[in-house]
Amino acid sequence: MVAISINKLTKNFGDKTVVSIPEFCFPANEIIGLVGNNGAGKTTLFRLILNLLKANGGSVDFLFEECQEDSPANGLPPTPSTKSIANYDNAWKSQITAYLDEAFLIEYLTAEEFFSFILKAHNIQTIGLEERLEDYREFLSNEILGQTKYIRELSAGNKQKVGIVAALLPKASAVILDEPFNFLDPSSQNLLKKLLVDYKNKYHASVIISSHNLQHTIDISDRVVLMEHGEIIKNIDHITPESTKILSEYFKSART
Repeated sequence: MVAISINKLTKNFGDKTVVSIPEFCFPANEIIGLVGNNGAGKTTLFRLILNLLKANGGSVDFLFEECQEDSPANGLPPTPSTKSIANYDNAWKSQITAYLDEAFLIEYLTAEEFFSFILKAHNIQTIGLEERLEDYREFLSNEILGQTKYIRELSAGNKQKVGIVAALLPKASAVILDEPFNFLDPSSQNLLKKLLVDYKNKYHASVIISSHNLQHTIDISDRVVLMEHGEIIKNIDHITPESTKILSEYFKSART
């Protein structure tokens, strides 16, 4: 399991501060919905976490919980230990996956070729690809699997599906998805919600999603984090009718 710790993180574009987070931790083994209006800083935060953007200040650390393989002599269960890895250290990349946008795809490959590439990049044998794909066949549909189409020839929705599944296939400890419900039809959105909940439960993983659709986020999230002007202004760790009302009223007032 892995938590993501943020400390004094800032990012400026010129004179404008787009992310300013003094301290925050995305806990392990939760689905976390990151919500906010356009320009709130959600995608920029994801890029900072993944070291795709250089921060102006502060740090991001991945906190991996590890258990001893052998039980101690007293017969008690092994005590977990925590290992911290900074996001500029490549060691975290085998355990954190993401899909933010089409730039993450290799569009001159077919979907299966791209999935094989992703497994190889994680030092996973591609002989097990078909088995790994079993959980995602309904979501991907026959329009994607078993076709000779290159990814560049797929619709926006099918490209989105390929990117999401590529992030899930390695069975990473944490998955980051930026606006995963975009471009998907309602049936696919519902399938994706089930897939993400099943993934978290099966692999005890952190799943961090951003979304403009508050209802989709609330449906599956254990925690909802609200960003505004680059800052985290609410951290709701228990989704209730009252907290849902607060979030709904926030977005309603932001539109007026």
